[in-house]
Amino acid sequence: MTNPSLLKPDLGRYGVWTGGPVTPEQAVEIERLGYGAVWVGGSPAADLSFVEPILSQTETLSIATGIVNIWSAPADEVAESYHRIENAYPGRFLLGVGVGHPEKTQEYTKPYAALVNYLDKLDDKHVPTSRRVIAALGPKVLHLAAQRSAGAHPYLTTPEHTGQARNLVGPTVFLAPEHKVVLSSPDAQGAEEARALGRDSVGFYLGLSNYVNNWKRLGFTDADVAPPASDKLIDAVVAHGTADAIAARLAEHLDNGADHVTIQVLGGWDKLLPTLTELAGPLGLTAKG
Repeated sequence: MTNPSLLKPDLGRYGVWTGGPVTPEQAVEIERLGYGAVWVGGSPAADLSFVEPILSQTETLSIATGIVNIWSAPADEVAESYHRIENAYPGRFLLGVGVGHPEKTQEYTKPYAALVNYLDKLDDKHVPTSRRVIAALGPKVLHLAAQRSAGAHPYLTTPEHTGQARNLVGPTVFLAPEHKVVLSSPDAQGAEEARALGRDSVGFYLGLSNYVNNWKRLGFTDADVAPPASDKLIDAVVAHGTADAIAARLAEHLDNGADHVTIQVLGGWDKLLPTLTELAGPLGLTAKG
């Protein structure tokens, strides 16, 4: 399968995934630590007004959306925002789009057709395929991501899924999975505390069919995905323990074909920078300044 873009987006090996926009001050520190991108989730509004204040205070950091929800952010408005940002900060913004969750979206009908239509509108507004990615888990949408964008941004997956996705889309397609992390002591008590944080984050997705079906394709059982989720599932999607142990787990995505791994720190905003700071060395990042 041939990727329509000539070059993959270059966001470095590791980025940071957050449930909402970071502050410019946080972004400056994330860049200084050596992370290549901040991915902003939480279905940001179509105006993407948070992007320029971050890019204006940083020099090389990229901003990506993880993801703009096609049901709540009209394509025409998103395209206008893309061009506004691209004109001001060329090559530093990556547009991630996706269909969200059927159980949480009243308008959720024929999601694949709706996503194709959304991409058509982005094409009409000259948003280049090389500067957009698609949230993709299953084979059908992974194929679409390879055909209609720079690549895929799988969320809440495992390195095994990354390997399967790489085999499916081929070597030229950008692949940027997300993985959750909790720094904890390496003993049993630390593991239980980390799993509790993991369950607080993952619990929402146990009721969403697209995630549950994806885990089952990966070999998890009905018992694993039944609330509150088995330790096996939590340990698979939430890396915990020492910084070295977490870094080794995240590197498995790279070993399985990821181009870029997006790291979501659990436990609240106050944990974000301390955790990223402790992980930077084991991840092999080079601090700036």
